[in-house]
Amino acid sequence: MNNIQISASILSADLSNLAAVTEGLEHSGVDMLHFDVMDGHFVPNLTFGPHILKAMKQELPQIVYDVHLMLDNPAEFVDPFIDAGADILTVHAEADGFDRALNRIRERGVQTGASVRPATPVECLRDALSRLDRVLLMTVEPGFGGQKLIPEVLDKAAQLRALGFAGEIEADGGITESNAALLKEAGIGVLVMGTGFFRAKDPAEVVRRVHAL
Repeated sequence: MNNIQISASILSADLSNLAAVTEGLEHSGVDMLHFDVMDGHFVPNLTFGPHILKAMKQELPQIVYDVHLMLDNPAEFVDPFIDAGADILTVHAEADGFDRALNRIRERGVQTGASVRPATPVECLRDALSRLDRVLLMTVEPGFGGQKLIPEVLDKAAQLRALGFAGEIEADGGITESNAALLKEAGIGVLVMGTGFFRAKDPAEVVRRVHAL
């Protein structure tokens, strides 16, 4: 199996010092930068707008920007986030206007993703799989960082393959170096790491060891 990739979740970074964050990321070897965009309605937290993404893209243009929209009306925000620099845009299957958002992302030519909450069966994505480059499995209830991974969610990776999905499978929530091998074994290729990356003593060493699994 190919080496797993790490998408570092900016939600867990020290945003009061973006210059230090970007400098650390530049030398960390991380594969992507993950933006959790929350509206305070779809999930009980409020986070970033496109301006933060645009600022990061200007400072660190060489990294892949992996944007996860946890919004009630994701279709309205597809263009602003792509214009700000999103390389991957993922929307929730549970959100209103899901199909409209997927179609617009594909029209814009960036990688298209769908996400499901822990309690949502992947069967709901059956009709959308042919339009998806990736599926993001939430391994915690979305909204806040620092939660513990729900191991039962990992079975969804095999379920997606059984449905014929051949794209990338990503997981987000409670992921650390200590459980990375478990996710790889389950067939998950991209790990979103927040506190497990940004609060590590040596994030670059975490990346090196996870890549080596």
